[in-house]
Amino acid sequence: MRRPAPLPTSPENPGEKEEAPTKVARLRRRDGAEEGRPATDGAAPEIAADDIAAEDSQPTSTRDVWRAARARRKALRAEIRRFTQRSRRRRIIWLSSIGAIVLLIGGSVAAAYSPLFAVEKITVVGATSLDPAVIEAALGDQLGTPLALVDSSEVKAALLAFPLIETYSLEARPPHDLTLRIVERTPIGVLRSEAGYTLVDAAGVALSTTADQPAGQPLIGVDGGTDSAAFRSAGLVVRSLPAEVRAALTGVSATTADDVTLTLSTGMKVVWGSAEDSGLKAVALSAALVSNPEAASIDVTSPDVAVVG
Repeated sequence: MRRPAPLPTSPENPGEKEEAPTKVARLRRRDGAEEGRPATDGAAPEIAADDIAAEDSQPTSTRDVWRAARARRKALRAEIRRFTQRSRRRRIIWLSSIGAIVLLIGGSVAAAYSPLFAVEKITVVGATSLDPAVIEAALGDQLGTPLALVDSSEVKAALLAFPLIETYSLEARPPHDLTLRIVERTPIGVLRSEAGYTLVDAAGVALSTTADQPAGQPLIGVDGGTDSAAFRSAGLVVRSLPAEVRAALTGVSATTADDVTLTLSTGMKVVWGSAEDSGLKAVALSAALVSNPEAASIDVTSPDVAVVG
């Protein structure tokens, strides 16, 4: 007959409870078998010190996990900043340069349209027959206007009162000067009519009308008026004459574009022909006048051979 198992013995202190397993108890024990020694029943298990250190280094709470994750993110951002430092520096330089250029342009435009660059002085260049002071007074409305806002249409309207002006150009000279450069029309003579003597240029533009013939201006007699080919040819011939011949010119006549004839103050007739080769004809005429100052006529229709009569 089997004997019953003995009853479990109670602890020495009845109120003492068995301790819950700790992290040390959860560690791997090294008994004698692991060391190659036979296990003994009563021997206490040996605990490895490196296992305890590894167990202690692991996070044991949610806060530790969060702190470790934040530290990893911070280290990652630092590495990203270190590797992208050069590109960020280049981007900053480009943005700074563009900003400076935009600021400079914007400031210049704002200043140009402000009273800081208003017109305070108007200068007329190129006027010989016209009085510059009269032209400056006609443009007086532009005083006080910023140079960038000077209205060219208003300037053109003011200059229409001066038919002697053929072309003009405006030049802004900061901070306060406006320069008007003009090219005056070159008169070629006068046309006689019931109104008097009208001074015209080679384009037939009437420059002025007087009761008496202006001194130094030849009388033009052409068929067909200022719109004819004869007038255009005569105008080209007069403008090509040497200064000494132009000063002695008293009359220009033509019935067609090919028979322009000049009259000098000495009474000499110069048969010019058409306006073609006018430069060569002017040279031939000057040479013939030097060698034959008393001649009654000179024909330079063919510039290679001047016929003296």
